[in-house]
Amino acid sequence: MMISRRGTLRLAAFGTAAALVPKPSFATTPSFATNRVRIGVLKFGTVSWALDALKHHRFDTANGIDLEVLDFAGEDATNVAMLAGAIDMIVSDWLWVSRQRSEGVDLTLVPYSTAVGAIMVKEAAPIRTIADLRGKKLGVAGGPLDKSWLLIQALARRDHGLDLPATSDIVFGAPPLISEKAMQGELDAVLNFWHFCARLEANGFRRLIGADAAAKALGAAGAVSALGYVFHDKWANDHPDAISGFIKASAQSKDLLARSDDEWLRLAPIIRAQGEELAKLRDRYREGIPRRPVAEDAADAGKLYRVLAEIGGEKLVGRAPEMAPGTFWQVPPQ
Repeated sequence: MMISRRGTLRLAAFGTAAALVPKPSFATTPSFATNRVRIGVLKFGTVSWALDALKHHRFDTANGIDLEVLDFAGEDATNVAMLAGAIDMIVSDWLWVSRQRSEGVDLTLVPYSTAVGAIMVKEAAPIRTIADLRGKKLGVAGGPLDKSWLLIQALARRDHGLDLPATSDIVFGAPPLISEKAMQGELDAVLNFWHFCARLEANGFRRLIGADAAAKALGAAGAVSALGYVFHDKWANDHPDAISGFIKASAQSKDLLARSDDEWLRLAPIIRAQGEELAKLRDRYREGIPRRPVAEDAADAGKLYRVLAEIGGEKLVGRAPEMAPGTFWQVPPQ
């Protein structure tokens, strides 16, 4: 009997999710909150910064929820646990959510961050435009189907007639390795995740072009959320107070990180940065806090989806030519 790729994933999810769910990463404080929300995050991911602030200042209990933060070793593990219903929420991108919806899974998201990667070069490098990457050795984190990499490729083709994979020496690797090779001078330029770019900025590198700038050049009217808090429609409908409380608590946490430098100093041991590195990470994080109505974010994501689908093809988006309706969750009217 033939089993579809989706079917295989769902079977694996239900068979292994219980083993994947770890113990909470933050101690929970007894409270009168009646709505538990279990969120799975990467152990050393940037999402943990905001969640630490949320828990430390008890924004969860203040909004009637008990947030349980569960650490995972990798993105695949969080996805499996999410699909299996072993946790209530994860952080992922709208491309993955749209693909799941197009295959019949009721996932949706609320925006978390617009922070995206950028192509970084050393301050003294002669590289000034995308066209200057011709013939250069370029390190790319995230793999050949990374959204930022595809957007940069699309812009290079449109504005410079440049096929980067064909005209440059492309090296794919893990984000820490890509940054290390850049620092050692083994790569002419690197496209890395936003927080690795911020650390490079603090160590003698400059931004050649960000994926956000590429997105706007390709039709987005504003900053588009790269990531969102992902959950099932059914869970949100069955637990309206839990999702509402979480969104409010998250907003309070982000507001604190947006205005308080002292909070960043408190988080410094978790972030593993200090001085100029910490300041760059703080500033880039703040720039990535979503500030637009969700409907505008969703409309721009739909435009970019078509660009990405054209260049990434079925490997990226499956058979859906358009972003699935409902990918971005709209708060129900009260």
